[in-house]
Amino acid sequence: MTHANCPRCGGRLARDNDSGRCAPCQAAERDRLSAPPVVPESFWEHEPVRQALASRHLGQVIRAYRYHPYHGRNPLPQSVVAGWLGITQAQLSRIENGPALVHLDRLAHWASLLGIPARRLWFATGAHSPAAPLTGAPDVGRRALLAGIAAVATGAGLVAATGDVQPRRLGSADVARLNAVLDLYRSVDRESGGGLLYREIARFAESVYRMLDWSHPTDLTPRLVAAVAAARQLAGWTALDAGRHSDAQRHFVAAERAAITVEDTPLAALIRYSQAKQLQHLRHNRDALVTLQLAQAQLGQRATPAMSALLFGAQAASTAALGDHQGALTILGRASDLFERIEPEREPAWMAFYDRGELLAQYGRVYRDIARQAGTHAEEAVRSVEGAINAFGPANVRSVVLNEAGLCSALFLADEPERAVAVGARVVEQSSALTSRRVIDRVVNLRRDLKRHRRLPSVAEFEHTLKARAAVAV
Repeated sequence: MTHANCPRCGGRLARDNDSGRCAPCQAAERDRLSAPPVVPESFWEHEPVRQALASRHLGQVIRAYRYHPYHGRNPLPQSVVAGWLGITQAQLSRIENGPALVHLDRLAHWASLLGIPARRLWFATGAHSPAAPLTGAPDVGRRALLAGIAAVATGAGLVAATGDVQPRRLGSADVARLNAVLDLYRSVDRESGGGLLYREIARFAESVYRMLDWSHPTDLTPRLVAAVAAARQLAGWTALDAGRHSDAQRHFVAAERAAITVEDTPLAALIRYSQAKQLQHLRHNRDALVTLQLAQAQLGQRATPAMSALLFGAQAASTAALGDHQGALTILGRASDLFERIEPEREPAWMAFYDRGELLAQYGRVYRDIARQAGTHAEEAVRSVEGAINAFGPANVRSVVLNEAGLCSALFLADEPERAVAVGARVVEQSSALTSRRVIDRVVNLRRDLKRHRRLPSVAEFEHTLKARAAVAV
C-alpha cells in the first residue's frame, strides 16, 4: 500500500484527494462522532498498537488507536474519542499521558467500546469482572475476584499471605500500588456490597496502617498517610454497608486522625461525610447534619464544587428528615448549582464516584421525606429517582438497587401501588445477589410506605414477601 491508497480499504485515491480516505470510506464513517468504527482484525497487528497493548496501559492503547493509519492521514481528535468514552478531552489527555488505569470496570467498558479483542487484553472482561453483573454463583465469582486482588496486594508487599509483612523502606511506587489496590476494592464494593468485602478490606487497611512506622523519605509522608487514611475510610464504608457499625466507627476515627495529621481537609471531609451517612442510616439525622456542617466549615477555601455539592446534598436529606422542607429544597438548589460547576480533572481522584445519579438520588430522598410528612412532592420523588437510576453507570449495581427501592417507596407514596409492587418484586430479587446490609434494610423498610394500599391483594402479598425477607435478614 502506498500513500496514494486508502489506508482503510486499500483502494486507489484520486490525485486531488487530500483527505487520506476514498469517498466510500468517508461516507461509511460519517457517524464516527457518535460511535467507534468497526475495525478489521489486522488493525490490532499495527506495531504501535501491539506495543501499547504489551505495555498494559490503556491510555497508550487509546493514543495508538487514534494515530492508526486506518483513520486517515490525520489522527482522530481527542475530543472525538473522548465523546465515545463519555469523558472530556482534558480527561482523555490525562489518561493517555498519566499512570496506567486500574479501574477494572472502566478498563473493560472502554476495551469493549473500542472493540479490542479479548485475547489481546491483559485483564478479564467476562462474567467475573466488575464490568459485568455477577450471576449464577455470585459468591464463587466474587471470592475468586477478591483472591485475585489479595494476590496483587501480597505481590506488591502490602500484605502478607501469613503473619505480618516484614518492614522495609518505602518509596513512591509503594504508595502508587497501595492506591491502585484501593481502586480495585472500590470497584468491587460498588458492585457487590460490603458484606463479602469487609474482612478483606479491614485486613488490608490494618496491614497498611502499620506501614506508617516503616522507614520512608520525609517528603513521602503526606502521600503515604493520606493513602492509609483512604484505606481506613474504605474499611469503614464497607463495614457500614455490612451492618458492622462499631467497626465502621473505629475505622472512620482512625481514617480521620490520619487525614487531619497531614492536613488533607478534602479527605477528612469525605470521611465525615461517610460518618454522616452512617448516622443517617441509623436515623440520627441531627447528629448527621452537625457532622456535615462541620465538614463543610473545615473545608473552607479548599472546598471543590463536587465536595461541596456532595455535602450539601447529604445535608438536604437530613434537613428534610427533620421536617424543614423548605430549608431542604434550598440546600438542594445550592448542591445543584455547584454540581454544574464541577470540572472532573480538578477534583480529587476519589471523588469520581460522585455523578448526576448521586445528586438525583438525594433529590429523590428529600422528596420522599416531604411526601411522607406533608403528602406533597411524591411525583417529583418518582421522577428524581428514575433519573438517578438512568444516570448510574452499569458497574454501580448497589446504587441502582438502593434507588430501585427508593422508586418503589416513591410509587407507593404517589398512589401507584401496582407499579410499586412490580418494582418492589424486582428489588427483592436483585437484593439477594448483593452482600449489603444497607440494601436489605432499605428493602425491609418498604413496608412503611405501603400501609394505605395494603388492602389490595397484590400489595398484601408483597408485604408478606417483605416480612419473610425481614425474618431471613435477622
